[in-house]
Formats: sequence, structure tokens, C-alpha cells
Amino acid sequence: MTIRCGWVDESKPDYVEYHDNEWGRPVLDDQSLFEFITLESAQAGLSWYTVLKKREGYRNAFHDFDVHKVSQMTEQDVERLLAFDGIIRNRAKIAATINNAKRFIEIQQEFGSFAKYQWQFVNYKPIINPMRDKHDAVATSELSDKFAKDLKKRGFKFLGSTTVYAHMQACGMVNDHADNCFCKQTIIASYQDLDFTQL
Repeated sequence: MTIRCGWVDESKPDYVEYHDNEWGRPVLDDQSLFEFITLESAQAGLSWYTVLKKREGYRNAFHDFDVHKVSQMTEQDVERLLAFDGIIRNRAKIAATINNAKRFIEIQQEFGSFAKYQWQFVNYKPIINPMRDKHDAVATSELSDKFAKDLKKRGFKFLGSTTVYAHMQACGMVNDHADNCFCKQTIIASYQDLDFTQL
């Protein structure tokens, strides 16, 4: 029997797929990181599964997460997307995605890549947290506070510490899989030969 993290609803195949093949695996390419940041900021105040079900809609709405195309979107695009039920129809969140694309590009220009900027917060190495039971789970950390504060200073929207910590979990900056989940050691083994400083 495959043991997974307790939060996974195994009656939902797409949720299981996301947990097994994406959540907690280190993400190093900028287009995927922009996708994760966009989806996490859309989640604010909602369940992750609500956003996950609309992921394809977000890909359609935001040019398959091409950050340069998203950065060029206008107020007319915002109005158009408010009528598109493939995404969360929240004006502030849609506008934030366009704003965040512009800020994302600024970071790329400063650091060479967003990945290089992001992974500095964990010193270019995933943090492996002990997860014996649900009491070990946290919603924020000192690092997510620091990361979120820096993003806010740079002009990002809808990315507070809780959302940023969820982002850090999703893209493998922290490995918060349960200790007995089959993914935990599989993920650790997957990056043993990777040098994160070469981003």
C-alpha cells in the first residue's frame, strides 16, 4: 500500500497526481516558478484544490505563464478575464498577476533568473523538515516571512508569508512531506547530484 501525506484526498485523482509528481519537488525553471507564484497568489483565502481544478484555465488566461506576455496585459484583458469562468474571477488577483509578472521580470534582470533569487532564501539547498504528525505542520516560517517581506518591498501583490510558505512547499524549497510518505525520500534522492548554486 502506498503511504501519502495525510492531507491528500485520495478520492481525487488530480489531487493525488499533483501530490505524487509535483508538490515538494525542486522547481528550478522560471516559467514554472511564475506558474506556481500565480496559482499560489490566486489561492489566497481559498482551498488549493479550488485553484488546482482551474489550472488549465489559468494557463489559457495567462499565456501558458509566459511572463513577458503576461506583463504586457492591459486593463482590457482584466475586464475580459472577469467574464472567464476558467479562473478565480477576482479583479484584484487578476491585476496582481499582471503586476507580479512585471516585478518578476525585474528580478530576472537583477539576478539573472528568478530561480537564483528565490533559492538564495534557503541557501541554495532544500530544507527537509521532520513531519512525524500534523502537529509538525506550520503555515509560515522565519524564511517565508523574510521572502514575503522582500517580495512586498519589490512590489509583488497577494504574496504574504502564508502564501509564500505554500509556494516554498510546492516548489521544493522546503520538503514538508510526511516522514512516512513515499515521496519524501524519493525527492531527496532526486537532487543529490544537483548543484543549486549553478542556477
